[in-house]
Amino acid sequence: MEKIKLKEIRLKKGLSQQEVAILSHMDQATYGRKENGVSKITSNEWKRFALVLDVPLSEIFEAEDRSVVISNDNSPNSKVMANSSDYCNMSEYVLESLKKYIEKLEAEIKYKEEEIVMLRSKVQKES
Repeated sequence: MEKIKLKEIRLKKGLSQQEVAILSHMDQATYGRKENGVSKITSNEWKRFALVLDVPLSEIFEAEDRSVVISNDNSPNSKVMANSSDYCNMSEYVLESLKKYIEKLEAEIKYKEEEIVMLRSKVQKES
């Protein structure tokens, strides 16, 4: 069964399936199957989706999935533990993405520097 609440919150936040999938550490096809109700959403995935969408789990959780237990433990320690592990995973993903982006920028800078040298030599020859 399609996860209407999950989809509505995602759309309200202005996020694509691809963006939620990346932030949830899965590919878009997998996320799409979960949102469309083709694949089961695990308890950890529900928690990740809630964290990514920055909403309480109860706002996205679908009643049809009674096999998944939602913890009502509101103690500060339980929130810190859940958030810290997700934060660590998110940080690794973000750091890896930033490394790749920096490498791309460095390659572009090298290309532009070579282009500048060529243009300077061309200008000097024409003078």
